[in-house]
Amino acid sequence: MAARRQRIWITRAQPGADATAERVRALGHEALVAPLLAVKPVENVAIDLNGVAALAFTSANGVRAFADLSGDRSLKVFAVGSATAQAARAAGFRSVLSADGDVDALAEGIALRRAELRGAVLHPGAAEPAGDLAGALEKHGVEARRLVLYETGPVQLSDAQAQSLVSADAALIHSPRAAQVLAKLLKAHPAPRMRALGLSKAVIKPLQRTPLAGKAYPPFPLEAALLNLIARNP
Repeated sequence: MAARRQRIWITRAQPGADATAERVRALGHEALVAPLLAVKPVENVAIDLNGVAALAFTSANGVRAFADLSGDRSLKVFAVGSATAQAARAAGFRSVLSADGDVDALAEGIALRRAELRGAVLHPGAAEPAGDLAGALEKHGVEARRLVLYETGPVQLSDAQAQSLVSADAALIHSPRAAQVLAKLLKAHPAPRMRALGLSKAVIKPLQRTPLAGKAYPPFPLEAALLNLIARNP
């Protein structure tokens, strides 16, 4: 029996939202592209790589923001997951390692290689990151710096848009920040029949008290694994 065609709300920010939508459509589902967050670059940022031995990225947005401002591709890159690692390779970085986990897993992975580092680890990212990577690295005895390259803010949806979106069969969520915005939206527009499918346990956590038909996350924080959840218990 063929799987039931579902309406899937893509909540992630652009440009990633369109890429996810293509994958959802390839699975035979309807993709509703309506990001809950918008990315805005920070202006007049100066990138100083003196004393930097490696870069650590916790999002593809961070990779793109750095690549737009710096032509240096010689540094080793540590990425939080496969999507971020893929973005780094696409940007031209040659030495890329993926933690395939969360911020804590990334910090632990970098700490295991600290003997290879001859300088600091620079974390280019958002003004309000999902986790404190620099702090976690310093706890492991790794010198770390933060570099704010962009800001993320909630997208304002009209009541009509919100009401239409919460009738979806499931919402795909890629970050804790998006989950926080969704939780707030669902207070005004309840969706007891919609499922929330998050990229990881940390991503889905802000929705733990929100009434929904179901909440799930894959065993590994990979988008392919996330999309596999669509067909489960629809």
